Amino acid sequence: MHRDDALLRAFYSDPPADISLDDIDLSRIPSHVSIIMDGNGRWAQARGLDRSQGHVAGVDSLRETVTTSVRLGLDVLSVYAFSTENWRRPKREVDLLMHLFATTLLKELPLFHQENVRLRFFGDLSALPEKTFKVFQQGLDETAHHTGMTFALAVNYGSRAEITRACAELAREVAQGRLTADAITDELVAEHLYTNGLPDPELLIRTSGELRLSNYLLWQLAYTEFYVTDTLWPDFDRWEMLRAMRAFQRRNRRFGGVVSA
Repeated sequence: MHRDDALLRAFYSDPPADISLDDIDLSRIPSHVSIIMDGNGRWAQARGLDRSQGHVAGVDSLRETVTTSVRLGLDVLSVYAFSTENWRRPKREVDLLMHLFATTLLKELPLFHQENVRLRFFGDLSALPEKTFKVFQQGLDETAHHTGMTFALAVNYGSRAEITRACAELAREVAQGRLTADAITDELVAEHLYTNGLPDPELLIRTSGELRLSNYLLWQLAYTEFYVTDTLWPDFDRWEMLRAMRAFQRRNRRFGGVVSA
């Protein structure tokens, strides 16, 4: 994706002592970064606030992360916003999240237009409240013509359900005689996933120090580099993104092979 280096330098002015834009090789920015946003509740509780205030604060971090990703020149930014398991949370918290999804997306549409960001979703949106679903569809429609970064939100998403759905679709094609079992390949399975047409993530960031995938992109993360930070999501900012990029660029990505001596 096109990157405006002048805007990028201005965005990353006045760096902290441990990281600066000069620490990053801008020619090796990953094309797809995915983030498991975690720690909103703990951030709020540590400040004596209701968990809901953590979710509200997390919106600011998400806005900055979208802008950061555009400035760095990412092709795709994806975030885990609401899992199929999150329906088990207290109804008040779920209702607040659904309200936040709708109101935040409407508020941020001008930013998506300004930055030429194309919106996409992973997950089964049919189970969402009608208002939230309609706002999501509005966002898809209004940004469909944008040609910049793709911003994908995983909402009502679970990777096992996604893979099961793909298997069922392929099984129906075999049963209908439109496909043979021997013709099923990795590439064909990938075409039936929510991420069809997008590159697999090169870097996965998980905030709040948790060391698990939480049923997220299990197929797509096969060769992804993981970066875990103890930073809680509402405290994740442009400098935290740079630290993640620096760590990524220090990795030796072998994809199952070895490096020749």
